[in-house]
Amino acid sequence: MNRGPLRLFALSESRALGEAIAGALGSPLGGHEETEFEDGEHRAHPTENVRGSDVFVVQSLYDEPGRPTNDKLCRLWFFIGALKEASAERVTVVVPYLAYARADRMTRPREPITLRYLAQLFEAVGADRIVTLDVHNLAAFQNAFRCRTDHLEAGKLLIEHFASRLTGDVVVVSPDVGGLKRAERFRRKLSRRRGAAVGSALMEKYRSDDTLRGAALVGQVQGKTALIVDDMISTGATVAHAARACRAQGAVAVHVAATHGLFVSGASEIVADPVLDSLAVTDSVPPFRLDPELVRAKLTVIPTASLFAAAIRQIHTDGSVSGLTED
Repeated sequence: MNRGPLRLFALSESRALGEAIAGALGSPLGGHEETEFEDGEHRAHPTENVRGSDVFVVQSLYDEPGRPTNDKLCRLWFFIGALKEASAERVTVVVPYLAYARADRMTRPREPITLRYLAQLFEAVGADRIVTLDVHNLAAFQNAFRCRTDHLEAGKLLIEHFASRLTGDVVVVSPDVGGLKRAERFRRKLSRRRGAAVGSALMEKYRSDDTLRGAALVGQVQGKTALIVDDMISTGATVAHAARACRAQGAVAVHVAATHGLFVSGASEIVADPVLDSLAVTDSVPPFRLDPELVRAKLTVIPTASLFAAAIRQIHTDGSVSGLTED
């Protein structure tokens, strides 16, 4: 299909990532203007012609000081609407971290399924396609949206980081049952990349009233290097329980690979805990909540610009996006 010209925009909160993606694409960011009004209202619109264009907009939806998640969502929705009003042929929204992705089901009576409402609002303002990275529940994400969706995985990027850094026998640990499939895909790819067998282990967590009461480690980690794999680190409690269980069972080293590093609440203390040897996350969420010295000492932030640029090229030319994360 003959698409219009590719145009890439990044709202101010995601400007750095947008510029990195633009550099990987070899295409400059499109011009736009964002205006703040004294009454708290906001306006965003493109300052260049987008008529008939294939437009991509970058905005990662994490909370940060002065820019809460809901504010970022409104800015993004208004900008999508402005692009459609300006006769863009297609608008693809690139959301490295998708807010409310964990609110994907009703766990108690009258509880909102916020992810579904989020999807409806994206569609209402005219979004044609959503691209995101390692959502919490892939099936729920795909079922929530009626427009096209593309789901990217950071596994290859994280594996490339750890493949040469892990020594001896390695075991990939899923910190809960929900992440078991994710960890197994990671384990298979890591095994092929290292050219050596990689074991697996699972933390079985027990919760009461949303509080973690206990956990049991299933699998052999004694004398091995444990790599805990998860989609995100929020408070860090899940990772901490898994790491301590691995140490208690005789793991000689414990590392963590996670796509989104939110690091809220007391996560800094958990990252600093000597039970963890190192952590790696992507730049979907900058680690602004952590002390810079702690980041330098234990945390590696993996760039995702090349992955998103490749996805944008494939979408623009009607190519396959799934091949970017397949084995």
